[in-house]
Amino acid sequence: MDTQNSSAHPRAQSRNGGENHPRRSPHRTRASAHPGGVTHDNTRHTTRFTVIGNHLAQHRELSGLAIGLAVHIQSLPTGAPVDIKTLAARFPEGTTRIAAALRELETHGYLHRTRERTETGRIVTRTVSCNQPGRQRDRDASEAAPPKPPARRAAATPQQEPARRRALPAVPKPAYASLTLLQTATEVLAGLRRADPRLLLSATDAEHLAPGVAAWLERDLTPTAVRHALTSDLPPQPLRRPAALLAHRLTAQLPPLPPFRTPEPAPPVRHPLRNCDTCDRGYRGPDPRNCQGCASTEHTYGTVGAPEAAPAG
Repeated sequence: MDTQNSSAHPRAQSRNGGENHPRRSPHRTRASAHPGGVTHDNTRHTTRFTVIGNHLAQHRELSGLAIGLAVHIQSLPTGAPVDIKTLAARFPEGTTRIAAALRELETHGYLHRTRERTETGRIVTRTVSCNQPGRQRDRDASEAAPPKPPARRAAATPQQEPARRRALPAVPKPAYASLTLLQTATEVLAGLRRADPRLLLSATDAEHLAPGVAAWLERDLTPTAVRHALTSDLPPQPLRRPAALLAHRLTAQLPPLPPFRTPEPAPPVRHPLRNCDTCDRGYRGPDPRNCQGCASTEHTYGTVGAPEAAPAG
């Protein structure tokens, strides 16, 4: 920006026409091609020069004073004072015109002036000269924008989605699922791992299989019989889904309902042995005071004993 380049080529560099065309004068040829126009008599700079872009030198909206100040500022080393008073002391224009020219350069992006407070509390003006205003705006926008997260490297192999767990097969349901029956069924399932460690079930699997075991227990099977039916004749290879195997066995090997049985009559009531209050004999009967004979006599005559004598006439 304001660094002097001793090896840069100037844009408007004349070609040594005498070497290429010894019989033709370069000034005469260019003057005849552009009559009345400017003719450049350029010499290549090797030291103490500054490269200025044509977008500034030929700017259509900047005043001549603004262009001249921009060229002067870009030629200064870093840290040189460029405030209004310093420039007014350097050039014949007054502070008013110089201040107006600096505002033109700020408007078109060739200058950026900000006021900052130093560590000692002093307020200073920081001036940044831009030889290409468009690039400076892009740089400021990139600094203000939040940093983008680094792009993740694509995996060498596509990631496979985790396999979804398949639902367990349905199991039979008991006709009446009492809490006691379901608790016994859960205890049967929890004890299967003692018979075969491969039958270790999760709480979710046990909750799904408990109604099926309850349906077996409802068919007059003991917990030992159900446990034997579920753990016998298992395949020797590892079990990938033990809960699915048990669900299949509970459904495929469900025993039939027990046959209907006519309820047996209630056994006769055996009354305790008592002594009759009338005849003092031992008896068994529903009457707690008299035996069957004395009770029938009392029912026939009203009282037990000889009939009453007839009154004397």
